[in-house]
Amino acid sequence: MRRSTASVSPSFLSALLSCKHFSVARICRCPPPVYGTHRWVCGISDSLSNNTLNASSSSPYRLMLFSTMAGTILVQARDPAKLNMEILNAIDERRYIDTWKLYEQHMQMEGFPRKSVVNRLLAGFAETLDVKWLEKAYAMVEQAFEESKQNLLEKEPLIYLSLGLAKCGLPVPASTILRKLVETEKFPPVTAWLAILAHMSQTAPGAYLAAELILEIGYLFQDGRVDPRKKSNAPLIAMKPNTTAFNIALAGCLLFCTTRKAEQLLHIMPRICVKADANLLIVMAHIYERNGRREELKKLQRHIDEACNLTDIQFRQFYNCLLTCHLKFGDLDSASNMVLEMLRKAKDARNSLAVATRVLEAARNDNRAFTARISGPNLSQNEPEGSHKDRLIEHQIISYEEFSRDRNFVKLGNEAKEVLLSLLAKLQTQVELITTEHGILQPTEKIYVKLVKAFLEAGKLKDLARFLIKAEKEDSPVSNDDSALVHVIKSCISLGWLDQAHDLLDEMRFAGVRTGSSVYASLLKAYCKANRLREVTSLLRDAQKAGIQLDSSCYDTLIQSRVLQQDTQGALDLFKEMKEAKIPGGGNPEFEQLVEGCAGNAEAGLMAKLLREIREGQKLDSGVHDWNNVIHFFCKKRLMADAEKALAKMRSLGHTPNAQTFHSMVTGYAAIGGKYIEVTELWGEMKSLASSAPIKFDQELLDSLLYTFVRGGFFVRANEVVNMMEKGNMFIDKYKYRTLYLKYHKTLYKGKTPKFQTESQLKKREAALSFKKWIGIC
Repeated sequence: MRRSTASVSPSFLSALLSCKHFSVARICRCPPPVYGTHRWVCGISDSLSNNTLNASSSSPYRLMLFSTMAGTILVQARDPAKLNMEILNAIDERRYIDTWKLYEQHMQMEGFPRKSVVNRLLAGFAETLDVKWLEKAYAMVEQAFEESKQNLLEKEPLIYLSLGLAKCGLPVPASTILRKLVETEKFPPVTAWLAILAHMSQTAPGAYLAAELILEIGYLFQDGRVDPRKKSNAPLIAMKPNTTAFNIALAGCLLFCTTRKAEQLLHIMPRICVKADANLLIVMAHIYERNGRREELKKLQRHIDEACNLTDIQFRQFYNCLLTCHLKFGDLDSASNMVLEMLRKAKDARNSLAVATRVLEAARNDNRAFTARISGPNLSQNEPEGSHKDRLIEHQIISYEEFSRDRNFVKLGNEAKEVLLSLLAKLQTQVELITTEHGILQPTEKIYVKLVKAFLEAGKLKDLARFLIKAEKEDSPVSNDDSALVHVIKSCISLGWLDQAHDLLDEMRFAGVRTGSSVYASLLKAYCKANRLREVTSLLRDAQKAGIQLDSSCYDTLIQSRVLQQDTQGALDLFKEMKEAKIPGGGNPEFEQLVEGCAGNAEAGLMAKLLREIREGQKLDSGVHDWNNVIHFFCKKRLMADAEKALAKMRSLGHTPNAQTFHSMVTGYAAIGGKYIEVTELWGEMKSLASSAPIKFDQELLDSLLYTFVRGGFFVRANEVVNMMEKGNMFIDKYKYRTLYLKYHKTLYKGKTPKFQTESQLKKREAALSFKKWIGIC
């Protein structure tokens, strides 16, 4: 029997498809299969008066078949309430693919599900710690804000989602959610966002964003803007950054070399009444050392010496920073005096320890207890075993149910502190110049190497010899041929610096310090090889005065040198002298073996390290650090005229400004406000300098330039900076610049394009629209 059909008018079909309670499930020419829960409707008239479309059914699914000349249309209707229940069931059963399909169906039918379902979806996806589902959850949040449906989003699920994003190495969306929470005045407590900040700080972009977040949140509390006495301000006060937050952000900045951003954080600490703890004091020392703030380090030293809760590792880190800063500024007297002072204290401690040990032995006390007490502080030198815990923390997240029960976010606070310990442990590994033994600071070979190199570069050979001789007296005595000074002389010989080696040898002799024949033999052979006969004669005379007997290899070298000079008589005289002195054969090959070992990196001694440092290390221009400090001081005080004079003087003395110099100038102009022309001129100078000198434009400098140009509406220059940052694969905080643009240039170029405009106006308009597109504003 042939099935009868009814035609459907276009207006009816359009009304049907636009109805939000129906969705087209299938369009085909052949009849679809019949299911028990489907109802087929045939013979529909042109009128809707029969109310067939609204026929009730006990099933949440209703399918209706409309046959037209084009074919058959199958329409499925679903109950939104039932669909909400299915979404909840799917997320509880961890059927995430089904969950997402059901969510999409609901969005097509009625838009967002009800509030409880949306927040359960966010929490469920965050709990997976799967990037795919985390990104889908974040897309839901973005869509909710775009459609002004942010009232659907609760604070706790958003914090939980931000935590999951931060744990999975997605700091940009994690920070965006925190910023959205602050914007909508759903202020997250500091104990909650500390953990997010900690996980963000383990990547370079995340560390930069963490510093930006603290600057933005801290700005709300600067100079007592929030009255703590008002109860209505309690949620805002609970969000205020604390000492742990600063520790985390500053440690992240140090690890990823954004130390000028870190110094900005230090400047706002007193303005929001945050006090430093022991960890923060050491982190501050690292920042001052990296930025060359020696005077700030000296001020900090008083607090360090008075602090009673610092560990050996923390003392070691601070004095390592101070010593490094002395070297940066070329202050070799202060650096060498620090080393000698450490050696003296270590010697006194060893003597005191020896006396105490003898007294205890005489009294027949248990020496093991004493040893434990002596070595106890040294146990803190072991690196914290936090790396394994850190990996576990990154790949785990507490369940949302447990998260919801912890109303004070105590577990997140503890997690943040554990991550902070791992960040601080990474800073400890950067200490190279100082070590500790039984709680006493002692210099390492690395500081000797750096000091020797600095003395040699400065041409201060007498000071070098004096320092090394004093160091030998304070330190444990060694053989004449194995002292630090002997190693330095041999290194100079190996590098071909024969005059410096000879001068150091003379200083040793004048100071009454005896040395073995190997040094004289090595220098003598080098002089012969360089055909410097006058110096050979002088050295032989010095050796005789010092009572040094040369070995047979030296005489062999001297005789060969005379033969090459066709001085046969001189060669014969040397041969007779060797025979009369009854010098045995066999030579002295120790130095040659040492040099060969250094060349092959097989020797890890002082000499090998010194050779490597001199050959590979770069010469420091201490004058740049001095002038950078002067310019930074003027910029900080907003005395830009004086800063400009200092910059001109710096150039006239032959010192090339670096990124730190320009960063101080840019931030100084920005602090005054309205100095956009001056910054533009500075940018032109920087580009010109970069084409002729190897100046490095780092992220902090370019970011400060970009902020200034966007603030002032100089979008042509802003696009130049963006292009340079993108070419260098530098992170750019687009959210910050989108906010800045909307704050100051929201209505810029919104109207129609003028019919008549100059080439300059057209260029500015195109640059602004290009920047607007780049930050994602349509």
